[in-house]
Amino acid sequence: MRLTLCPLLICLSLSTGDAQKVTPEDMAARVKMEFLHAWNGYKTYAWGHDGFKPVSKTYYDWYGTPFYLTAVEALDTMTLMGLTEEADSTREFIATHLSFDRDVYVNVFEFTIRIMGSLLTNYQLSRDERLLHLADDLGKRMLPAFVTGTGLPYLEVNLRTGAVRGEMSNPAAAGTLLVEFGSLTAMTGKGEYYNSAKLALLALYGARSEIGLVGDGINVTTGEWTKTDSHLDAGIDSYYEYVLKCGYLFDDSDCKQMWLTHFEAINKYLLDSSSTGYWYGHADMNTGKRTKSWFGALEAYFPACLALFGQVNKADRLLQSCFTMWCKYGIEPDEYNYITGKAEKPRYYLNPEIMESAYYLYETTFDPVYQNMGKVFLDSLVTYCRTDEGYTELDNVVTKAKMDRMEPYFMAETMKYLYLLFAPPEVLPFDKVIFNTEGHPIRRAW
Repeated sequence: MRLTLCPLLICLSLSTGDAQKVTPEDMAARVKMEFLHAWNGYKTYAWGHDGFKPVSKTYYDWYGTPFYLTAVEALDTMTLMGLTEEADSTREFIATHLSFDRDVYVNVFEFTIRIMGSLLTNYQLSRDERLLHLADDLGKRMLPAFVTGTGLPYLEVNLRTGAVRGEMSNPAAAGTLLVEFGSLTAMTGKGEYYNSAKLALLALYGARSEIGLVGDGINVTTGEWTKTDSHLDAGIDSYYEYVLKCGYLFDDSDCKQMWLTHFEAINKYLLDSSSTGYWYGHADMNTGKRTKSWFGALEAYFPACLALFGQVNKADRLLQSCFTMWCKYGIEPDEYNYITGKAEKPRYYLNPEIMESAYYLYETTFDPVYQNMGKVFLDSLVTYCRTDEGYTELDNVVTKAKMDRMEPYFMAETMKYLYLLFAPPEVLPFDKVIFNTEGHPIRRAW
């Protein structure tokens, strides 16, 4: 078996004999149990707040006033897991308590992918009109952010007043909005949502370099690049993801062409096949010159994009490299130098991207090797990140020193992708949905 060469003992569970002892049904049940462990910890110590600190057994709120982020993010996961009673009570709480009439500045990108994305998904799952009304209200309150000379949105908007701030942005923040805003248009008939987010995508594409790459910093009022490092990491990652996905979700010919242009440039200038594996590094957006041999946990989403695009061999090769990165320390670092084999940024934030890619490749090929990967991922999480009341991030994957934070996306993505990797296909027909970048599946039902 090709994956049994992983150097750490935890990865030796991939042996054929061990894999035969544990069925996908067993693994799905185990993931559900671990989800409930984390969810019950949140409900006990952080209910009514955004997030959970599982070591100190307390909570945090992003903006001083709660928007119930963990409950919002976890809702479709528990629905897909068949936790009907818990999902129903959580949905009722959200529908009767969540309000956006708050005098606070919020991050447009984060509220779009986390809250709007979840509301739209859960509206489709439950047909509860109150969730669609909430999504529509949120969308209306965020539209002032798009009123710029370039069409690129400001980073933040005041939900009550419509005031905006934050000129210095990046492609991910400005270009990861169309899945949600476009779906909101499809569900409400209000074209301003699709048009605003699409214009932002077009503006970013129009600002690309002559060789087809984008940088990781841009001024939304002038359209000038403030940072020219190009990569697949934070600041750029989900822009490329949404260009690809919106081509499929909305049959948008512009997005399809944009993806083809960027895909060619990404493989020409960022791809870095070396003796250590198959990687995508950093390069200057204007010259294509290599700047870093770094690849990290967030970039492990790209095999999923490659699989969605039909590039299965490339996707598999890249995921094998991602898995090597995971097994180096028994869990993946935030940034890994694939030439030196060292963790440049050793933290682990309970990231879901490698699980996402394993799920996409399994659904594309039905090769059980990706489910075997999933078992390793879960074993690692239980071994290193589990606490008495939940799961926590790691400050250092080498020493395994714990932090004290469980981000809501752990419930929305990490647990969901692991569960779907083992769950029966009827739980969620893979070919009928497009996942937003926060793991919320949107059905193309229009």
